[in-house]
Order: sequence, then structure tokens, then C-alpha cells
Amino acid sequence: MSYRHAFHAGSFADVIKHIVLARILSYLQDKPGAFRVIDTHAGAGLYDLEGDEARRGGEWLTGIARVMQARLSNEVAALTKPYLDIVRAFNPRGELKTYPGSPLIARGLLRPQDRLVACELEPKARKALIDVLRRDAQARVVDLDGWVALPAFVPPKERRGLVLIDPPFEAKDEFERLAEAFSEAFAKWPTGIYVIWYPAKSRRATDALAQAVAQAAAAAKPQGKCLRLEFSVAPQSTDAPLATTGLLIVNPPFTLQGELKTILPELEKPLGQGGAARFRLEVPRP
Repeated sequence: MSYRHAFHAGSFADVIKHIVLARILSYLQDKPGAFRVIDTHAGAGLYDLEGDEARRGGEWLTGIARVMQARLSNEVAALTKPYLDIVRAFNPRGELKTYPGSPLIARGLLRPQDRLVACELEPKARKALIDVLRRDAQARVVDLDGWVALPAFVPPKERRGLVLIDPPFEAKDEFERLAEAFSEAFAKWPTGIYVIWYPAKSRRATDALAQAVAQAAAAAKPQGKCLRLEFSVAPQSTDAPLATTGLLIVNPPFTLQGELKTILPELEKPLGQGGAARFRLEVPRP
């Protein structure tokens, strides 16, 4: 399958991914030491929700638009505030017209001492990302294949930080390549936090990926921990649009699992499509 960022900007999958990203970066902010974010498949950075690509699917209407209108508890509102504040900052008049991708979510949560490296190989998307981050001393856009960049850029000199791996899944062997690339990078930087996004259409493929990632984490010294999150908005069928998004978080902050247990139940109703949504949060076995 192909999951290009521009066609799915602001979708339920983006909402889940970016809430997790924001919670992890908020945790990293609690210590004074600098951290680095490495986004291996960064995309264009900012997406026009009124443009042809976003309008074709209209996924933001059942994603970020619903969450922005949802009545959340005080606790969940506080936990999602860092993420939603960034979205609001790009829509200052209160009407959703643009959606910030992962590089801009990350950039919005950097302190002066922190840095972002965003890798994007596709020329049009890379130019758009350069334009939106122009003259930003804390963010660097790299013209490099994310699979090459992943092992090349770790460990960062800050020794703290997060790697976001969010490929387009255009190749048939993307799941296998993802597992191999993660294993290579994790062997070089076993203390980093890794967030791996995947589309959950094949249970066999996703289970194999989770097992491979958990095995690589468990084999490292120090041993890494892994958390698996899947969020479904409807039953998944072969020819239907993506209905289940997945994340593997390696070395998650100790606070993250509890935060997600608080946040995710309140997202089931606004994000559900044609029936009750559901989530799965577990520690995968190696």
C-alpha cells in the first residue's frame, strides 16, 4: 500500500501519532539537557486542508476536526494541549485550513538548546519543508533517503532524543526493511526513544514487525523496552481505506503508558466511524 502524508493530513492516524509524539517531547522537556529529534520520512511539513490532495479523501474531517470539537475531560485536555496548541497556532482564526506534520509538531516543542533533523527525499515535499523551516537555526532539512539516514544519524551528539520512523509504505517489503533498519540503528543507539508508525491492514505483517522490533530491543545492552499501540476507528477490510493505525514505541517514557490509558478512551467516540472505535495497548513479546 501507499500512505503518502499529503493525502492523509489530519487523519485519525495523524492525530494518534502526533499526540504520542507531543507527549514524549513534553517528557523530554522535563530535564535541562538538550535533545534531538530525527524524522526519517518527514514529508512537506505543512498541509493545506483545502488543497486537492487533502480534499480528495477528506480524512481530516473525521480526524483532527472532530478532536478539536470534542468535549474532553480536564485531564485529557491538559495532556493533549501541547499538540492541539500547535495545531491552533497554524490556524489562528479558529477555522481549520492547515495541518502541521510531524516536523512542525516536533519543532513547536523544541527548547532553544534542542535540534531537529528532518529527512525528505521527494523533491516537491522537501522544497515545501525547506520553505516552511527557512532560516530556522534549530531545524535542518536533509536531502537523504530516510533508510540511509536512520543508522547514519545515530547516536546524536546530544545523547538524548527521539527518532520518528514514518515511511510511506510504497514498497512490498517495507515492513521487513523497517525491522532491519530499526535493528541496525538501535544497535548503535540503544538508549534513544524510537517511534515507529505502521498501517495495520495485515495482522500477520504487523505482528511480525512488532515481534522483530521487540526482539531487537530485548537483545540490546542496555535492554530496551517496547510498547505497542493500535487504534481502530472501524473494522478493517481488504479494499477499504485504512481503519487501524499502529505505533511501536521503544524506550517509552515511564509516564507514557498511563497517559495513553487516560487519553485513548476519550478519543474513541469522536474518531469512531460507523461503530465504536477501540484501542489496543500492550507490551509485545520478543
